[in-house]
Amino acid sequence: MTPPTIDTLLSAIAGRRARIGIIGLGYVGLPLALALVRAGFPVLGFDIDARRVALLNRGESGIEHIPSKPIADAIAAGRFEASADFARLGEADAVLICVPTPLTRQREPDLSYVVASTRSIAAHLRPGQLVVLESTTWPGTTLEVVKPILEATGLRSGHEFFLAFSPEREDPGNAEFGTTDIPKIVGGDGTDALALADALYGAAVARTVPVASPSVAEAVKLTENIFRSVNIALVNELKVIYEAMGIDVWDVIEAAKSKPFGFMPFYPGPGLGGHCIPIDPFYLTWKAREFDIATRFIELAGEINTAMPRHVVDRLAEALDMRFQRGLNGARILVLGVAYKKNVEDTRESASFRLIELLEARGAATDFHDPHVTVIPPTREHPALAGRRSVPLDPGKVEAYDAVLVSTDHDAVDYRAIAANARLAIDTRNVFAKAGADMTRVVKA
Repeated sequence: MTPPTIDTLLSAIAGRRARIGIIGLGYVGLPLALALVRAGFPVLGFDIDARRVALLNRGESGIEHIPSKPIADAIAAGRFEASADFARLGEADAVLICVPTPLTRQREPDLSYVVASTRSIAAHLRPGQLVVLESTTWPGTTLEVVKPILEATGLRSGHEFFLAFSPEREDPGNAEFGTTDIPKIVGGDGTDALALADALYGAAVARTVPVASPSVAEAVKLTENIFRSVNIALVNELKVIYEAMGIDVWDVIEAAKSKPFGFMPFYPGPGLGGHCIPIDPFYLTWKAREFDIATRFIELAGEINTAMPRHVVDRLAEALDMRFQRGLNGARILVLGVAYKKNVEDTRESASFRLIELLEARGAATDFHDPHVTVIPPTREHPALAGRRSVPLDPGKVEAYDAVLVSTDHDAVDYRAIAANARLAIDTRNVFAKAGADMTRVVKA
């Protein structure tokens, strides 16, 4: 039988007849699925978590910033279905891989989810399918890891099936830029694969940006996140320098950003969090060793950012000593926010977890409040914190703590009331000044 040609799949994409499979239905895969549904495609989502599959098939999102109604509507219209049965991958005309790419304890790339997903695709790969990796990874992964697994079936990339890389660019909770608003980078293994990936994403997002190869597309994503990591490290270092000089770094940045060229504002914090910036730079440093290249600049940025939680705890201990003549040992500390960024429930790589561990290692007793996180979920790096619950934020009881430490600047917190009631407030996000609060008992860190 003659394999389907590229024109067959292009026609199916243009007519919205192509069925799209998405592996991984979390912060990346679910918004992408909904974007494709809105563009008119039928979508079959896959996830290894049977409970999550059941939740989605009931029309429930399970992710705070993603509403449930579009999912329920898509299911009712027969445009979306979730499944834990990976044998159904053969039903999809295009399969998009949106799975995690964490680091090992040795800070080396962990591609186990990508490899497992690719093997599942290979077990059901058929001629005419498009396979796209979206997970952030080192340049070369698509061609050096994914492609050989798929070609072990006897089918050839660019002939019987088509392979591409298109990095996710999600920013959870960003009300201004959603999945369809952000330009989509696409790099294909050959011109046919590029044309297919470009046509598919071009049907769902505002603009695509085709590049020369999957490796270029992989490098684009790493470059974006390394740029942020390095610049955040710079302002974190400036914060420490200016603190010693009695200068408020937030005032400096606010004034500097008035320059209409040559400056882009970045802001300090208690440490990096999220699924990208704390992790992605190490994918490039690992790959660079293969070429005997030292990534000193990138690694230094990582060291500076990683040191921030300890700096914050030192500032807190110093403030307790100066104001109350006491140390951290036996102190009661309320940590505000354990999500990695404001106004979401995502706790991946949150700096708050490291802050809690450092505080308790020095003898403090900690509670946390987070309006978006009821319970700390299990994590590989911080297993002892799993199951801890958010305490109610009663301004009248805030004074029972020796200090309140703001780690995440959620909007749903009355910072003026906190400043008025706390014995001491440690601010890593400049929230009290922005709220116009009384700064008498506030220390920036």
